[in-house]
Amino acid sequence: MPAGQTDPALETLLLPFADVLLSWPGEGGALFLRAREGWPLHQQALPGLVCAQSFRADALALEQAGFTLVDDEADDGRRYPLVMVLPPRQREESRALFARAIARTAPGGRVLACVENNEGARSAQDDLARIAGAVANLSKNKCRVFWTAPLQGAADPALAAQWATLDAPRQIEGGRFTSRPGVFAWDRIDPASKLLVSHLPADLAGRAADLGAGFGYLTAELLARCPGINTVDLFEAEARALTLARANLAGQQSRAALDFRWHDVTAGVGSGVYDVIVTNPPFHTQGRADRPDIGRRFIAVAAEALKPGGRLWLVANRHLPYEAVLSETFGNVRTVAQSDGFKIVEAIKAMPTRTPSPDTRAAGKAALRRGRY
Repeated sequence: MPAGQTDPALETLLLPFADVLLSWPGEGGALFLRAREGWPLHQQALPGLVCAQSFRADALALEQAGFTLVDDEADDGRRYPLVMVLPPRQREESRALFARAIARTAPGGRVLACVENNEGARSAQDDLARIAGAVANLSKNKCRVFWTAPLQGAADPALAAQWATLDAPRQIEGGRFTSRPGVFAWDRIDPASKLLVSHLPADLAGRAADLGAGFGYLTAELLARCPGINTVDLFEAEARALTLARANLAGQQSRAALDFRWHDVTAGVGSGVYDVIVTNPPFHTQGRADRPDIGRRFIAVAAEALKPGGRLWLVANRHLPYEAVLSETFGNVRTVAQSDGFKIVEAIKAMPTRTPSPDTRAAGKAALRRGRY
């Protein structure tokens, strides 16, 4: 994790080893689902640790720290004496992850998990106990870490099999889109995105980017409403969402060139590349507190990525303080609409200021002397 940041759930997850309540596996290694990088992973040797993480920024941090990454949804048949989990907030996704954790545990192995108290720690512990049997627990840092006894499979195999499919992709909006639990606004069209779409002008044209594309809704509507759009690059940090976007836009490949990029927008997306950018930027990370700095960074990245005269169409919660960065980075900014707690903004990148050539300046001075100005 970046210097100065803390991750109490990650720190608490590893307390049973620091307190010698559990021993790190001598052989066979460990699988860490929804893994995050941070100093607690470097306090002791963790031989054989492999990590699974579908969020790009976290996955990249783990790779840069030297950890091996695997796909938690692609079962390679390997079983581990320890499977660690940092469960997500969405309950169906969390239950499915617990079921997968048990399925990836070797006979006699354990599942170990940790959740912050205000993110549903007790409910998560109870969920794991329902399919794994009795669990032990330890509380610290306003978190709860809990772990199973040595397992011989699920204590309730039928329930575990049911839970394993709880976050499976499914159709929404009458079959128009495929989504799944855990993806942003997974079971509906987000009202902010819907409001943005209702104000998109038909004259948007050229090469476009969708920053934080989710399961592809904004791109689908951009292509439907703006015939001049010929290319869309979709940037999405959550691999699970990007896979859905590929499926949802498969029928649009003949309509426009589409490129699906598993990418953290805050790292930048290029300079002077796009004619149009649409975005409903995120303003939360792991916790519930507002993170307007993320949205401000999306706006700054959009300003850099647009060509001069390029247009940003943005939707955000009305209370989020984006006006300063919009004014600083764009030549023309207007609030198109405000409704139901949201605001729609169009921002146009300024054209470069041209410096007159020496010949032009000399001609202008001569004309001034002749009294033409």
